Parts: sequence; C-alpha cells; structure tokens
Amino acid sequence: MQIEILAPAGSVESLTAAVRCGANAVYLGTKNFNARRNADNFDGSALKSAVEYCHQRNVKVYLTANTLVADDEMSSAYNTIKTALEYGVDAFIVQDLGVAKMIRQYFPSARLHASTQCSVNTLDGVNALKELGFKRIVVPREMSIDEIKEIREKTDVELEMFVHGALCMCVSGQCYMSAMLGGRSGNRGLCAQPCRLSFSADNSGSFDLSLKDLSLIDKIKEIESAGIISLKIEGRMKRPEYVAAAVTACKNALCGNYSARDEKILKSVFSRSGFTDGYFTGKRQDMFGTRQKEDVVSAKDVLKELSHLYDNENPLVPIDLKFECREDLPAKLTASALGKTVTISSSVPEKAINKPMTEEVLKQRLSKFGNTQYFLRDFEIELDDGLILPASEINAMRRSAVEKLNEQTKITVDCAPFVSAGGIEKCAEPYYTARFADPEAIPDRHPFKRIFIPIWSTIEDFVDNRAGVEIPRGLFGMEEELKNRLAKLKKAGVKNALCSNLGAYKTAKEMGFNVFGDFGLNVFNSNTASMINSPILSFELTLERANRINAEDTGIIGYGKVPLMLTRNCPIKNNIGCYECMKQGTLTDRKGYKFPVKCSPYPCVEILNPIPIYLGDRMNEIHTDFIHFYFTDESKNEVEKIIDMYNTSAEYGEKYTRGLYYRGVL
Repeated sequence: MQIEILAPAGSVESLTAAVRCGANAVYLGTKNFNARRNADNFDGSALKSAVEYCHQRNVKVYLTANTLVADDEMSSAYNTIKTALEYGVDAFIVQDLGVAKMIRQYFPSARLHASTQCSVNTLDGVNALKELGFKRIVVPREMSIDEIKEIREKTDVELEMFVHGALCMCVSGQCYMSAMLGGRSGNRGLCAQPCRLSFSADNSGSFDLSLKDLSLIDKIKEIESAGIISLKIEGRMKRPEYVAAAVTACKNALCGNYSARDEKILKSVFSRSGFTDGYFTGKRQDMFGTRQKEDVVSAKDVLKELSHLYDNENPLVPIDLKFECREDLPAKLTASALGKTVTISSSVPEKAINKPMTEEVLKQRLSKFGNTQYFLRDFEIELDDGLILPASEINAMRRSAVEKLNEQTKITVDCAPFVSAGGIEKCAEPYYTARFADPEAIPDRHPFKRIFIPIWSTIEDFVDNRAGVEIPRGLFGMEEELKNRLAKLKKAGVKNALCSNLGAYKTAKEMGFNVFGDFGLNVFNSNTASMINSPILSFELTLERANRINAEDTGIIGYGKVPLMLTRNCPIKNNIGCYECMKQGTLTDRKGYKFPVKCSPYPCVEILNPIPIYLGDRMNEIHTDFIHFYFTDESKNEVEKIIDMYNTSAEYGEKYTRGLYYRGVL
C-alpha cells in the first residue's frame, strides 16, 4: 500500500491548499464532536462540497469525531455520522469508545480510525482497539520509532503517525488542565492551551510546559520503512499557507528531495523557536520552546510565496479517452477516470469538403482540460476517412464528459432510528472506594469496599492491606515489565486491578484479575460505561450527567487532588534536574499557585491540581453507585479526617473545589 500524506483541513482554503499541493487524504471536522471546534470546520452543504471536491481528485476524506460525547449528545452525533456517510466520507477518527460502539451498531460498514486521544501505547491496547472494530490507529506522539516498530511487527492494524505540527506536553487524551482551570476541555475540542502560559519549576516565570513543534519530515523515509501507512500533519487551526508548505515538504521528502530550504520555509511559516524530533529517538533532547517575536516576523516573508503553491488546479487525475467517429453514426466520446466510465454522444458527422478531421487535431482538442484536475493518460480513436464534426461539438463532448465524471453518486444509508442509552437517576446510597499513593496512609479501619495502591508498592503492602493494584496510565515500552510484575502480584494473592489504559485493561483481564475502570479511560456516556467494569466516570462530567449514566456500578471521584496532566517529559527534570527536586517538585503558575509534580518508576510523571475536589457536604446530590477517593499526599490522620467529614456530610474547612461537577465544560 502506498504511503499516504494526510493533511489538516480546518477551512475550505486549507482543504484546497492540501489537495492542490498533493495530499492523498484530508481530515476535517463538523462544528461539533471534533478536537478543533474553534476551526472554521464544515457543516451541511460545506461538508458535502468538500467531499465531492476531494473525491473528484482521488483524495480521501476522514471526519474527526474525536471528542467525548455525553448521553444527551449521542443522538446529534448519530445524525452527524449518518449525514457524513450519505456524503461519502471515507472514515471516522474516533476517541470515545461509546461513539465507536454507536457507529458499529447503526453503521456497521463505516470505517473507524482510532484517534491518538485513545491513549493506547501498548500492543495489547492496539489489539483491544482492533477487537472493537478499528481499522487504523493513530499512534501517540509520545512513542519512539523503536516502540512503534515493535507494535508494527506484531499487528496488521494500519498505523498512522504525526510527522509535523504542534506537540502537547501531555499524553494525548490524558490532559485535564484546560478543563479544570478554565472550563474548556481538550477532550471536548476546546483546549485553551494553558500549557503555553508560565508554569515554572524554579519560580522564574519560565514556560516549563511549552514544547516546540514536532517535525519529522526529514525522517520520513525511516518512518516509511517502519511500516507506517499514513503521514499525518497537525494543524486544523493553522492557515492554508502552513498546510501548503507542510504537504509540499512531505512530498519532497518521499521523493528524496527534502532540502534545507524546505525546512527553512516550514520554520518561517510557523515554529516555536524551531522544531524538535520529540520522542522519536527516545532521547527527548531540546524539546522545550515558546513562540518568539522572530518566529512571527519570519512568516511575513514566505506567506505570499506559499500561497502561489495552490493558486491553480493541479492535474492529479489521469483520464483515458476513446473517440468513435463513424459514417452515418452519432459520434461518441467515452471517458474513464477514478474507476468511473461515461459516454457522451453527439451529432452524426458530415462529409468534409476541404479538410477532414485527423487524429492529431482530435487529440489536441479533446485533451484541453484547462484548470481542472484531469490530465490525458491514454487516447484511443476510431475514425472513418473524410469526416468532419464542428469544433464546438467536440469541445462540448469533452466538457460534458468531465461534468459527468465529477457527478457524485448519492449514497443511501440504511440504519435503524437512534435509541438513547441514557437512563434515570439511581437512588441507592453509594459505597466508597479509594486509591492511595502511599500505602502507609491507609487507616487500620476504613469504609472502603475496594482499595488500590500503585503497582510499584511492595508485595507486603498489597498483602497487608488486601489491596488491588493501580496500573499506570502511561506504559510506553514497559508492557513486558508490566506483565512480569502483575504475574508476581497475582501469585501473591492480589485479585483486583484498576486500569486507566485500554491496553492495561486487556492485559490484566487476560491474566485473570478482576479489572475495574479508572478515570483515564474517559468514560463519558452510557455506551462506554457499559463496556467497562465498575468504571470511575470522567471527572469532566457534570454531576447531573454522571447520575444519569445507564450502566451497572458507576462511580465518581468525590475527593482528591486529581491529575491535570500525564507527561513523558518531566518539566522539573528539564529545568532544575532530579537532584534538586528530590521527588518534591512543583510548578508555579503566573498566579502563584503551586502544582505538585509526582514521578514514578514508570515512564511518566503526573501534574496534580493543587487543591482537592470535595463533595462530602453534597452527598444527597450524588446518585452514582460509588464514590472514589483519590489520595495522593495525605497522611493517615488526614485520610481519617476526610472519611469522617464524608460520614457526617461536613463542610470542608480548607480551600477546595467542586471540580467540574456543577460548572461543567465547554
């Protein structure tokens, strides 16, 4: 299969730039249910026109449906998918497992691509998505090429990879910072990019969460040889000149012609103090940067030049013609392109008085496709001697053939009417569960039905506390270590596993653990909840929506300093080093708030909210099956105090937050 250049299309202009510069596919979104809701996007007739334009040029269209969707929004998502299929969209990029379930149920022929927001970073995760019907997976930006190769060798699922564009500090799908700090959810398509603001490890006002843009275009040949099927360019919020430059650079790289000039143009059109190769090599060097004045100024010199790359139609589509001109029979032109054949008839030719038609003249007239996407590949002619047909008729036959080739066949989508999976509020009094970062903080007597502690805790901690294992959200390159550790814990008698990662969920289940779903699975609707055992629902849900999830045994986080980011690149280590940190690092924002940074033996660190969620005085409003306590740095005495506060529905005496349970997210 030929490798694909996949370009962003946040607007009609960007779509045109992508196609005319040689993209093989574009990805775009509607006004809702996509991770770039602030882009111009495509709705109604605009989406229909976009698909027609692309398909006429042999370019595929992938629709981004890569946000979390609530129960009361699922009907609208159903209608969006149905309309897109009727317009001929080739595939859907999906994050929400509940949306994927809905698509499989109602539109079984639809092709599913798993968004990088699915947070899958192990082979078991890839296989889990395959079992759920996904044909392609967008691998996380946080994976090295060696880690990707290892997965590629063991699966037949198509792999898509980002090769250029913005690089997030957080592992895709695991960022809650924009939602918690500003009410604009990255998982819902409205990230406010707070990581580009000042978060300093040394109180200097530095920007320790801001990464340079990724660029791997100079490594495309290596990526191609690794078995990647699609080269993805990030940038649906970028201008069309950016898209034109990136697509052109990818084309040049695939042809072995990527040059220093290409790189200079890319840096000029948009960069943050240059580019980084990110996690590609595994070294993670020189990744941090911010957009400087020089970066902005340099763009002015190249934008006009870049716009000329897509001024005119690029003849991308070969067309084969057969012209038949027989005495006493209407002339016929048969045109074939993109697997479609049309035939146009004209009048009966006359006997020529002076100059009869020749093959040369006919070919010349029939190959004038002007500013269209077609170019003549093959020409066949059957012409009797001494005949003539007016030039206007020949031209009209050519134009008519092109018009008919461009006509799109209406697609009929047969599906049942949508039925909501949402339910009614539950009434039972919720039970308690908890996770403890420090096993020493577990009280001797407590009300928790299930307890979980980190996987790196000692065997004795698990046995003494009758605790289950909390598996880390980030498992990059550590799948075998995970399995070995789980095998030891199982042998020691550990039965339960709390999983925030789809791959870990599959691994632990196959190893015989009782598996429970953690918040990192981003369970946002009844469909997803029904697929996961006893899920802790996304804390981006409002309490009203959480209460109405129609699935067995669902819970919410009722207390805790919840993680805002999961990152594979420690901002503390980058700025001041591990020696100065001593596992007590914090990031200070521009308002003076200090955000704890917690590291672990596994390859990621977490950035926590500085103040805890607390709902103990709102117990009468919670109608989920259980309440989960997320203990991080609390002592045993503090834990006991919090339990007592919940049992008495007491007010929290210190600074706290209700999280997003009442204000919700955009």
